[in-house]
Amino acid sequence: MTQMTSTTQSPYTDEQISVWLRGLLTIAWSDGHFDLEEQNLISALTQQTLSATDKSTALEPVSSEELAIALGRDPRTAENFLRTAVMVAVADGAYSFCEDELLQNYCHALGLRLEILEVLRSTLCDPAAEQQTAEATPSTSELNLPQPHPDVLHPVKDWLDQMEIHDPKLARFLCKLIPSQCPFERDINLFGRKVAHIPPLCKLNPLYEQLVSLRFRALSYLADECGEDVSSYS
Repeated sequence: MTQMTSTTQSPYTDEQISVWLRGLLTIAWSDGHFDLEEQNLISALTQQTLSATDKSTALEPVSSEELAIALGRDPRTAENFLRTAVMVAVADGAYSFCEDELLQNYCHALGLRLEILEVLRSTLCDPAAEQQTAEATPSTSELNLPQPHPDVLHPVKDWLDQMEIHDPKLARFLCKLIPSQCPFERDINLFGRKVAHIPPLCKLNPLYEQLVSLRFRALSYLADECGEDVSSYS
């Protein structure tokens, strides 16, 4: 079925959405954990979402200054960008030091003071420590996000749930980026021996419900507000 072209008026300009999506990619690749397959996927999503004039710079990192100039000084726009940026940062179940530093720089450039980012620091993972643990116990190591007390992340969850969807391009990008169901757990084998076990993302990530909820709101926006056929995102 041919997808309908949305006529819904976005509160954001094409330049803002272009820089917005590039900012999300900058966050996604900041920890260096995106393999070639994932990079190709994100590249394809961006190429499908952006206009022809924006595709030449689609994968270029966005500096804090460029982001602030493009998004302006509207605090609602700035907070909604940062909500999506946090979602991308924690999508793999781990919040890293490089992601935290980049988010802090973006937050400062946008003129916001968010205690939420301080709360997220309680989940910071240390790649060096993880590597030492994996080397010490290669047969039993598991990829686990440090689990803070459940109440600690409640402010983060509430803040993320306030994310508003008002742009078709951003909504489509989120629907394609966030999986429609919890990815299967899997074992990592080397020379016939299990060296690691990766739990399902829904068990690994304490903010997985917020990701699913955001995807649902994006789907609802496309279907109800834009009148688009969303069956292809199932």
